[in-house]
Amino acid sequence: MKKHEKTWEKLLNMNTAGRDDTWSDQYFYPYEPTPYPVLERLADSELIIKNDVVLDYGCGKGRVGFFLSYQTRANSIGIEYDERLYAVAAENLKTAVSADRVRFFMQNAEDYEVPPEVNRCYFFNPFSVEIFQKVMARIIESCYNEPREILLFFYYPSNEYLTYLMTVDNLEFMDEIDCRDLFDGDNPRERIMIFRILI
Repeated sequence: MKKHEKTWEKLLNMNTAGRDDTWSDQYFYPYEPTPYPVLERLADSELIIKNDVVLDYGCGKGRVGFFLSYQTRANSIGIEYDERLYAVAAENLKTAVSADRVRFFMQNAEDYEVPPEVNRCYFFNPFSVEIFQKVMARIIESCYNEPREILLFFYYPSNEYLTYLMTVDNLEFMDEIDCRDLFDGDNPRERIMIFRILI
């Protein structure tokens, strides 16, 4: 797996590796990049394509945005509250091969107004369900203001997220991408669950 990671980091000309829990607490969870094999599977699903706009919540050092923009030709927006992680993402923006299709904003996710062009959102358990509820309200508000279909992707979803998602109006479960075979242990959380917002 580490060799695979080094190959992608070199190809994309960036540094997004390494877990960081320096500023994590009960509301903001540690930075841990989505493994590249999982992102490969997501890109291969063809649920993200050219001209889509992906909003990556808790983008950290920017891996999801750079990878998906490179592999699918989609545009990407990353939201990050941690100043140090945002600084690394900004450095990667200077060198990454797909940087022309990626933007980052240093802001709390619950305060970010979702632009009308966003039609895909990605989550890897970046924050507590309390914050997530406020983020979902922002996403749905954006849908009401500019009606469109938005797909939500949840990698390694927590039970708290899933329990909450089942209560959200205008949201339906669409599909999942099984990733258990990519790792040892047959962990049922190794999947990307996909929901669709319909207004």
